[in-house]
Amino acid sequence: MAEADPPARTISLGTGVAAIDAAAWDALAGGGNPFVGHAFLSLLEQSGSVGPGTGWQPAPLLVGDAAGALVAAAPAYLKSHSQGEYVFDHAWADAWTRAGGDYYPKLQIAAPFTPVPGPRLLAKDKSDALLLLRAAEAVVRQNQLSSAHATFVAPEQMPLFEEAGWLVRRDIQFHFANADYASFDDFLATLNSQKRKQLRKERTRAVEGLRVEELTGDAIRAEHWDAMWLFYQDTGARKWGRPYLTREAFDLIGERMADRIILLIAYDGDERPVAGALHFLGADTLYGRYWGCLAEIPYLHFELCYYRAIDIAIERGLARVEAGAQGGHKLARGYGPVATWSAHFIADPGFRRAVAEYLEQERQAEAAEMEWLEGQMPFKRKD
Repeated sequence: MAEADPPARTISLGTGVAAIDAAAWDALAGGGNPFVGHAFLSLLEQSGSVGPGTGWQPAPLLVGDAAGALVAAAPAYLKSHSQGEYVFDHAWADAWTRAGGDYYPKLQIAAPFTPVPGPRLLAKDKSDALLLLRAAEAVVRQNQLSSAHATFVAPEQMPLFEEAGWLVRRDIQFHFANADYASFDDFLATLNSQKRKQLRKERTRAVEGLRVEELTGDAIRAEHWDAMWLFYQDTGARKWGRPYLTREAFDLIGERMADRIILLIAYDGDERPVAGALHFLGADTLYGRYWGCLAEIPYLHFELCYYRAIDIAIERGLARVEAGAQGGHKLARGYGPVATWSAHFIADPGFRRAVAEYLEQERQAEAAEMEWLEGQMPFKRKD
């Protein structure tokens, strides 16, 4: 019996997610991870957080069927720098520039400014997912770009990138795993005595003289976003030089995603907002994203970003808390090391070999670090 011809497909490069039908996009995205949903990606465009002047030019990869219906998509951007990615390739860019090449623009498949693992190939069929990767490669070759990168790829999608021959890179984050705890005290009981006492002390000290408000949905008002914007600006100015998100982005998050937001704001004795943390709700995960403070208060960062997040996850029956990139200090607070993944397509064969050798050396060092970190967890030792 003759094998059936593959279904007809058309491939295109879009100008933005906002121009794509939200229901069609979200049917592929699945709804579990808020950062690949139409609401989040489109508000980044409409708020000016990505687009002209930002170095993030939206260029989603799109696959349609014979009737023109969207059957696969990938959030992609033409990048003129390497900021806001959290998977650092500055050394690669420098090396390629010294060799006489232009590293930028490059193609980035990612959720902008968001070091959160999630699906990057939005497709129901494997063949369509692989078609997205071939489309990315074609964009690189046809436009003489240096490379394409997919960052913070969901682990279950990495075999697709490997099958396509992309280079694989591994990094480490720290996540809290909810082992069906009944309460924060139940979680504390699993820690060794020294760490248990330390966490209790930190939680007590953090909120002395403060009131912490937990807000979600319609309870988040304009004045709360005003306060969170000030907190975010403070952190952004210290870490990145300038914040990635615009002020309008926060208003749009409130308009379109408030039910997927948990906002924690700390007030001092005069009822002035002094610190805040913004968390996003996924299907089974709480994502800690933005934090800032206007006063130095010991342990308050840990309380709003880590301990309250654990409280929320336990209360809501969520499987985990992902509290952002890096941060070995999370280890002592019950957040364990977890591998995160990225994949890279390098067009030039010689440059690809050099990057592959670099990644092999990096992988060996990272494996040793992961083993060491796993031995530093604060849990009680099992006999």
